[in-house]
Amino acid sequence: MLFPALAFTVVLVVIFGSYWIFVLRNETGEQKALRKRLKAAGIRLPRKNAEFLQTTQKMSEVPALDVLLGRYQRLSGSLQLVIDRSGLRVTVGRLLLMCGCAGLVVFAVFRYLTPYWALGIVIGAGTTFMPYLFVRMRADQRMARFEELFPEAIDLLARALKAGHAFTTGLAMVADEMADPVGPEFRLIYDRQNFGMPLADALKIFAGRIPILDARFFVTAVLTQRDVGGNLAEVLENLGSVIRDRFKVKRQIRVVTAHARITGWVLAGLPPCAAIAMFVIVPEHMKILMTDPIGIRMVVGALVLQVLGTLIIRRLVDVEY
Repeated sequence: MLFPALAFTVVLVVIFGSYWIFVLRNETGEQKALRKRLKAAGIRLPRKNAEFLQTTQKMSEVPALDVLLGRYQRLSGSLQLVIDRSGLRVTVGRLLLMCGCAGLVVFAVFRYLTPYWALGIVIGAGTTFMPYLFVRMRADQRMARFEELFPEAIDLLARALKAGHAFTTGLAMVADEMADPVGPEFRLIYDRQNFGMPLADALKIFAGRIPILDARFFVTAVLTQRDVGGNLAEVLENLGSVIRDRFKVKRQIRVVTAHARITGWVLAGLPPCAAIAMFVIVPEHMKILMTDPIGIRMVVGALVLQVLGTLIIRRLVDVEY
């Protein structure tokens, strides 16, 4: 019993040690070299903006994986967008490596504890998506926080315009005064236009990064005012009031649909929990489902129906507002 545990520990040490040597150490070394060059040139750059100077964002610190991900821009681009929205300091390659390591480790542990290798493959494949789901959850939480603080940022920008400041100065004030995630996102807008990008392009990138309808309203209002003129401060004040009203409606909808959402979670989680309990209590009964051909078909059919039922319930409780 001691030897398998020792072997498992050695494998984990080798995996994480190789990850640190080939990924983390290279990334830290490149950032230190960049800061040293900027310091020699007399440029003082905050740590949080060091990555902004990269003209081409790397998908991975491993050159071969970076080239491979560069060929599949649709997949890597969507993953990078989710990572940017989450605010985490990870690359696409690092996220994919974490997904692969999670699946392999869970499969190895499950295969060692039980004789059901097929079930281990299924559980390992499901665990593979856990790091991505964690990043996606962090992105959703960060965007929800952004939606909550966004009206205050718009009001601050409107007051800055009324005080006689320029629009770009107002962006810098919002970036300095507002907390994460509103402050860093407005800092990106300000830095992009400050480093030479047209303000319209910086605002359009901001609308693409933030999957919130209110952010698109804000960008549309600013670009329209720049084209046709008008009192931008008054427009932003009205926009902030509208966003607050929409946010109240959204909260009311979440209260009304709370019972349906909890019921959906219970219905979606009951079959997997019951299956795990049966494996623990009476494993000889569940063994038939893993060895008999009809049992395997029943398991596959149950998984398909479970996924379809979960998607249907989610669609029913997802009320548009």
